[in-house]
Amino acid sequence: MRNAVATSMEKIVSLCKRRGFIFPSSEIYGGLGSTWDYGPLGVELKNNVKAAWWKAVVHERDDMVGLDASILMHPKTWEASGHTSNFNDIVVECKKCNKRFREDHLIKGKCPQCGGTEFTEGRAFNLMFKTQVGAVADESSIIYLRPETAQGIFVNFKNVLDATHRKLPFGIAQIGKSFRNEVTPGNFTFRMREFEQMEIEYFTTPKDAAACYERWINERFSWYTSLGIRKENLQQRPHASDELAHYAKGCTDIEYQFPFGWSELEGIANRSDYDLKQHAKFSGVDLQYQDPVTTEKFFPHVIEPSGGVDRATLAFLVDAYDEEEVEGRQRVVLRLSKPLAPIKVAVLPLIKKNEPLVALAKNLKKDLQKEFTCVYDDTAAIGKLYRRQDEIGTFYCVTVDVQSLEDKQVTVRERDTMRQERVPVDNVQRYLEDKLNKNL
Repeated sequence: MRNAVATSMEKIVSLCKRRGFIFPSSEIYGGLGSTWDYGPLGVELKNNVKAAWWKAVVHERDDMVGLDASILMHPKTWEASGHTSNFNDIVVECKKCNKRFREDHLIKGKCPQCGGTEFTEGRAFNLMFKTQVGAVADESSIIYLRPETAQGIFVNFKNVLDATHRKLPFGIAQIGKSFRNEVTPGNFTFRMREFEQMEIEYFTTPKDAAACYERWINERFSWYTSLGIRKENLQQRPHASDELAHYAKGCTDIEYQFPFGWSELEGIANRSDYDLKQHAKFSGVDLQYQDPVTTEKFFPHVIEPSGGVDRATLAFLVDAYDEEEVEGRQRVVLRLSKPLAPIKVAVLPLIKKNEPLVALAKNLKKDLQKEFTCVYDDTAAIGKLYRRQDEIGTFYCVTVDVQSLEDKQVTVRERDTMRQERVPVDNVQRYLEDKLNKNL
């Protein structure tokens, strides 16, 4: 049972640093603004988020394939997509504190930093990071770190089609790093200059695009709830007509109620046939699809569910955070779902100076780690060890005590209920498999 906890970003940031989920990047040198490193637990959680997404959108579907495109792409890619000329934010500078902000981030015309109301005239600021390739740095060597993963999918559409012989509708999924020189990043890992995307380009016929768009909105919403996010903390927000890109026929954001307010987790867009047409025009390569029955050739329409790995990971952390009173003491519990929990099982010896007991515990951990992500910990009293594991979301604690040496049984404690059960050592793995695989 979860409690109604008003989770603050301060609590989440503190937990992440203290327990090894997320650290400030380059911290020993004073850090670098809005860059973060995933620690031992954070990388496990983030990998679990990506694995759950890949399983849901690729492995469990018959109409999807995967891709891992290069970060560096031919600069013509970004001309075709419009990023070179149009991927801009309008930036203003506060005349009072000299801080720069995106114009659309001003709060009722006031500076978010000092409350000033006078600003310089807005100017366009391109968000792409430039770099150079080759030994000579000149205009011909300029390329960009990709600002999104989508274009890598579009330029490989023909390659995938030729290699797999897919028929419409089908999709291409990709997880990868993207880079945007954000003017005002912030809110922990919500908005960063280096981030990771989980993106799908789903190709369909023009007549089926609208229905396909609605299906993907519902499927992506359900994915978040299936992994533990409470439905009341999610909403669908269709974009108004003046928010839409010029090529889009529709876009709906799945938003999460973060401590700093409702913000986008994932956008599902009906991109029409704009992207393939643009790349065909700029490359001179025919990117049309030929219907195998009618032999008609046309540019497929595209539905794009695009979500952030970092934003999803942050949302799962925030939504899982819970506090409760147990025997007069506060217990912090990270109620992550079974697929996402970084550590599934902790093996805890009751007495670390009892050599036979420690040997039994270490051998048990060695056996269990072949099937589960496990930790062994003997650095504190058992009550404190339980609290540590609760705080990082570990599902089961297996305690080896003196009696275990006699009856060959251990105590298995469940995270959410704190219920304990004696289980024979030889049956622990099967017991945990049954519990952890249930309702996955």
